[in-house]
Amino acid sequence: MSTELPARDPDPRHDDGLLHALFSVRRDERAPLLLAFVYFFCVLASYYVLRPIRDEMGVAGGVNNLPWLFLGTLTVTALVSPLFSRLVSRLPRRAFVAWAYRAMILCLVGFWFALRYAPDSAQVWVGRVFFVWLAVFAVFVVSLFWAVMSDVFATRQAKRLYGVIGAGGTLGGVAGGLLTGWLVHAVGTLPLLIVSAVLLEAALRAMYALSARVAASGDAQSRAEREVIGGSVWAGFAGVAQSPYLAGIAVFMLLFTIGSTFLYFLQAEIVAREIVDRAARTAYFAQVDVWVNGLTLVLQLVLTGRLMSRIGVGAILALVPLLSVLGFLALAAAPLLSVVIVMQVLRRTGNFALTGPAREVLYVPLSREQKYKAKNFIDTFVFRLGDQLGAWTHTGLAALGLGLSGIALAAVPVSAAWLAVAVWLGRRHARLAPSALPLPVASAFASHLAAEGKRS
Repeated sequence: MSTELPARDPDPRHDDGLLHALFSVRRDERAPLLLAFVYFFCVLASYYVLRPIRDEMGVAGGVNNLPWLFLGTLTVTALVSPLFSRLVSRLPRRAFVAWAYRAMILCLVGFWFALRYAPDSAQVWVGRVFFVWLAVFAVFVVSLFWAVMSDVFATRQAKRLYGVIGAGGTLGGVAGGLLTGWLVHAVGTLPLLIVSAVLLEAALRAMYALSARVAASGDAQSRAEREVIGGSVWAGFAGVAQSPYLAGIAVFMLLFTIGSTFLYFLQAEIVAREIVDRAARTAYFAQVDVWVNGLTLVLQLVLTGRLMSRIGVGAILALVPLLSVLGFLALAAAPLLSVVIVMQVLRRTGNFALTGPAREVLYVPLSREQKYKAKNFIDTFVFRLGDQLGAWTHTGLAALGLGLSGIALAAVPVSAAWLAVAVWLGRRHARLAPSALPLPVASAFASHLAAEGKRS
């Protein structure tokens, strides 16, 4: 479980400064917060440098082939997840995070060679493999980052600080999108792979510094830094199967990704119809990313922490599902590029600024094995299972003759079910979270919750 960093200066009158005034950041939390901020900046900058390239490759490979790419993604995820659980079972945190990130860096170097030296006839297939790999990369690196955060910060800290930490990732997304939009016309795509690898290594270095900093703050964090979590390779799946709380989070994730996949396919079809030039399509995807991350940054810095503390996790979880119901209705009425842009920006902004941080808070009171294994199972396999279900459902609806409007309308009940699960999770979390209790009581309650999760 997370152990709150001990306050070196508990008197709030001594916690002056802009960070405390805006976000209630204690003086002893400033360095860990900065390191977490830099860590997430580098993680998402690394991904967003590559994301427009992935999206363009998906369109270039044929929109009709996207369901098969999603199936490939699910298959690779199903293979990688147990391997990661094995690392978690055998190595301390610093070591298994390093193994995971360095393996991804090695893959990026391999793709550089493949895109540089493969013949033109093989480039489409290299692009398809890259599409699958980056889809796994995207959920894996972000899931691993937030698992580390839930290992470092306690629930009441998470509610205050996750918005600011998320802003680090958002700035990284803005930087990555801008960098791609600028460099792709000047030097092409290959140098961007190396840039992404360097950023991922920088993220790992920031994680090292954060781990060392919090390990020096107290015995509990020092033990968490050194200890091997152990347990079964299949503990992630077993945890979700045995705990209604974790199962609810899994269903929430599943419905979210099904809806996101519907929207992704609708966007791909409309973009392929309205934007013909490949460079223009890459620039379009990069521009959408810039808008999403710019708006997300404003919300994270101004609203996320305040809303999390004032209206609660459950209300925040329900906002984007409600927005999605309205958005898919609008898209069904007018399946145009302008409507897709507005919905993509609003939905992704709401997810990154509000739903994502609120969802991550749900994991904080759980055991370390649940955080790294059950969370990884949900964030990777369940996430990609939702992609696959959404992809094949879209294909099936199209085969039945539904056009863009009909498919958008079919996504409305999915979003409504997502809203219902969000309300249930919010109520369950309000009963289980120990954030309102004094710290000694909260720690004991978190232990009880972890035991309850394994038994239920």
